[in-house]
Amino acid sequence: MKQTITIDHIGIASNSLDEGSRFWKLIGLTAKGEDDRVEDQGVVTRFFPLGQVEHSETNIEILEPTGPETPIGKFLQKRGPGIQQLCLAVDNLEAMIAHLIANGINMIDETPRKGAHDSMIAFVHPKSTGGILIELKQR
Repeated sequence: MKQTITIDHIGIASNSLDEGSRFWKLIGLTAKGEDDRVEDQGVVTRFFPLGQVEHSETNIEILEPTGPETPIGKFLQKRGPGIQQLCLAVDNLEAMIAHLIANGINMIDETPRKGAHDSMIAFVHPKSTGGILIELKQR
């Protein structure tokens, strides 16, 4: 299966967007767009673009939990602030999910769902990726 794969963003869990944004602002990055609240994931996100290369923009995403029992809230309680996931942009999300399932990869999401900024996403279980939570995003 041939698709163009790029890093869309690296998600960093933080107790607050302002706390998590401090370093990125200090090195000269500027947040793009509005902060986005994703209710079903219990998170508020803020994106800092790193730059655009060949029509592909890579971002740092700061993730603030909306409560302690949300996935990001639990992550922070267990591990503290830090990298929570790596997001890869793909050409055809549904085809990629089908390809991974057909090859024995455990998916958290077997069908795409809505993510931040109305994007379509699916998560791959860390058990199938060497311990890394991978988010796939439709380009």
